[in-house]
Amino acid sequence: MADQICFEDVNVGDAIPTNTEVCTEVQLFFFSAATNNGHRIHYDRPYAMQVEGHPDILVHGPLQTALMQKTLTDWIGPKGRLVKIALQNRANAFPGEELRFVGRVVGKREEHGRGLIDLEVHEEKGEGQVIMPGTATVSLPRRG
Repeated sequence: MADQICFEDVNVGDAIPTNTEVCTEVQLFFFSAATNNGHRIHYDRPYAMQVEGHPDILVHGPLQTALMQKTLTDWIGPKGRLVKIALQNRANAFPGEELRFVGRVVGKREEHGRGLIDLEVHEEKGEGQVIMPGTATVSLPRRG
């Protein structure tokens, strides 16, 4: 389990590794297709700007959520489990922007024989503008 983080390895206050993503227009188009989301604000720039009044096409909220989930599951490794996640999308993200997915440990507990880690998480862009705050709980294996 050299690449597997364990319950004993984590302490309250620890930061999880930040994941940086830049969504592309092609990625947004395919995400729309894969999720059967036909809303043109995600792939039709003239529509998004002229009809809806946005400065550009928008990154899907569910795509941002999926990227946060990827951040967490990459950190917890193959034997960890994402137990719960709650996010609030509070601002727009646009293709080409650097999006950072950040988290820190705020609690550590045992429940029903599982080692649970509570996290405060958020997505940010620019100079630290938080655009999607939230919380998550993960289960980590124990050593031995």
